Amino acid sequence: MLTRIVTGVVGIALATIVIQTGGAMFAGAVLLLAFGAWYEYCRAFNQKGYNPTQVTGMVLISAMWVGGWLGNEALLVGTTMLSVLTVMLLTVLNHDKFDVLSAVISVAGIFYIGLPFVHLVMLRFMGGDSVIATNLGDFSTGCALVWIALIGTWASDTFAYFAGCAIGKHKLCEKISPKKTIEGFIGGLIGTTASVAGLGVFFGLDVVTMAVLGFIICIVATLGDLVESVVKRYTGIKDSGNIIPGHGGIWDRFDSVLYTVPLVYYFMYVTKIAG
Repeated sequence: MLTRIVTGVVGIALATIVIQTGGAMFAGAVLLLAFGAWYEYCRAFNQKGYNPTQVTGMVLISAMWVGGWLGNEALLVGTTMLSVLTVMLLTVLNHDKFDVLSAVISVAGIFYIGLPFVHLVMLRFMGGDSVIATNLGDFSTGCALVWIALIGTWASDTFAYFAGCAIGKHKLCEKISPKKTIEGFIGGLIGTTASVAGLGVFFGLDVVTMAVLGFIICIVATLGDLVESVVKRYTGIKDSGNIIPGHGGIWDRFDSVLYTVPLVYYFMYVTKIAG
């Protein structure tokens, strides 16, 4: 537990520096995280006897990342299409070693891992040069939105964990994740709704709308965690990696974020509550 806490504190400190700095530092850090999660995804399916195209996947994720960093929607769509066509073409060019199932797993992983991290970059640059004034100083709109997405996700995990430990009795989805309870999930809903509403007060955004976002974040974060649990059970692994002491792998830490970041991005795009 001590290792987990120390690693968490160090991770939050590093995340704060990177998120607040933004720019190339943030975009580059996101790309490295995407590479790490993609490597762990490929390694998981290797355990099951499949052969995801690891290097090609990294190249294609990088291409989509460029489109997101530049804010070029046409480039992003084009590289997404290129990813499908390229991977499926490899079943012809490298048919002795790369079968159709490995190709399908590769395409799914490139989209599942790559596109959410691309949206994290897009979220950080959302709003351009606009700023939000707070009691702790000015935040660029994109910086504030990233904090909303991450804190909302962390709140969901934290409140669900403590509520589950304290009063959890009824299993939420026992066959997939035996430790999750209905009581924990309800605690997560309440805590996340309140936390994101509190961020609404801090950033001067509509509190009711932010409370709704918090409620949805908890649901989506839980589903994102369950998705990774299904894959890990299928591939027979306990943790996606051990790069983060006490926390497992990058994919383990970002399984919920893969779902909540696109949610926040499109929620803000539709509601326009952050300008």
